[in-house]
Amino acid sequence: MSGDARGKTTKEIIDMKSKGEEISAADIGNLVNKIVNKEIPELQLGALLMAVFWKGLTPNETSTLTRAFVESGSQLEWPDSWNKQLVVDKHSTGGVGDKVSLPLAPALSALGLKVPMISGRGLGPTGGTLDKLESIPGFNVSLSLDEVKEAVATVGCCIVGQTEDICPADRIVYAARDATCTVSSKGLIVASIIGKKACEGISSLVMDVKYGTGAVNPDQTTAEELAVALAENANSLGIKTTAVISHMNSPLGFAVGNSLEVIEAIECMKGKGGRELRELVCFQGGILLENSGLAKTREEGEKKVSVALDDGSALKKFGEMLEFQGVKKDIVNKLLKGETNSVLKQASNTKQIVSEKSGFLHYINARKIAELAARLGAGRDKPQDAVDHAVGVVLRKSPGDWVDAGEVWVVIHHNKPLLDLDLREIRDSLNLTKENVAPSRITKVIE
Repeated sequence: MSGDARGKTTKEIIDMKSKGEEISAADIGNLVNKIVNKEIPELQLGALLMAVFWKGLTPNETSTLTRAFVESGSQLEWPDSWNKQLVVDKHSTGGVGDKVSLPLAPALSALGLKVPMISGRGLGPTGGTLDKLESIPGFNVSLSLDEVKEAVATVGCCIVGQTEDICPADRIVYAARDATCTVSSKGLIVASIIGKKACEGISSLVMDVKYGTGAVNPDQTTAEELAVALAENANSLGIKTTAVISHMNSPLGFAVGNSLEVIEAIECMKGKGGRELRELVCFQGGILLENSGLAKTREEGEKKVSVALDDGSALKKFGEMLEFQGVKKDIVNKLLKGETNSVLKQASNTKQIVSEKSGFLHYINARKIAELAARLGAGRDKPQDAVDHAVGVVLRKSPGDWVDAGEVWVVIHHNKPLLDLDLREIRDSLNLTKENVAPSRITKVIE
């Protein structure tokens, strides 16, 4: 439905959307301009978001809104001399112990790709990528656009927060979504995520869309619906996008908690660590290498990423990224040598938990682990809340492993006293079976 010459008023657009009618591209553009210029009262913005929440956005509306978000601020532009196909990124819908970005970005950089990764903080049970990196003394997530360009040109990758210049309309809308409980609107989720990624000037994107007890999406069907919407939206903007559907019924890897996850990520870049973390890093990296033309197939790309993790080249790039983003060289050297205890904050107490019976580890309830981590202080309920970087849990077992009765399967790192609830919840999170029936972490790939 097209707007007339003067365009629709905000009130008229709210009325149209509340009736399930499609808003024209011109009206969406005008609406976003008003949002950036703060010409829409909070009550009207809230009413509009609620109408969108209940009636949804069509694919055309979502694509138009995404473009409007992108055009509301600055965008990263790369030199004409560059092969733009090599500028790539990944995004995860979030989960428990999800630290894939930390080894993936430097591994891809070591293999010749350019990765200008804009990440976020955690809101809920566990910390986000930026929270994890900020557990490293001196790490600066607030780079200017010019500094991001320099980092990508010299190091090959960076991991930063959303700047004031990137998608300002989205930042305003997201705050209003949080206040009006409309965060879960699929169309708004898609426009928000893809808008920020489009601002990076990337040619290829891999999306890790998670489902399960420790994810936003409760089941695989919901995750696939979101993945299709994300991929279609990004592809409509010229970004070659592949979505990986993966479950989050168990935490990813061994560590849950900011500095603890940094340690595990470093181990991954030394060719060590959990098999599931390595699997996701190699799988997603293989997709991006294939899509960018640096590998003929995903499998060939996976092998290249695996080599970068094993031969030290990914770890070297990680150190270069840390140093560029403000970490002192002596701290970088200690981290890369494994002297993490002298650099990262340590919890004042640890508590080992043993299994009460024997069996194959089917899954560890990610939601219960996340809630425990939150009570310890590893996550935040509000954006302004402080995060305790030292606390969390470290699993000794992963799905498919055999666990003996009386064997330690998890260690809690805590600064606060543990409650009976904490111990009961973590014991209840362990699920053992007589036969090894642990599911594969990766469920499906959508292009």
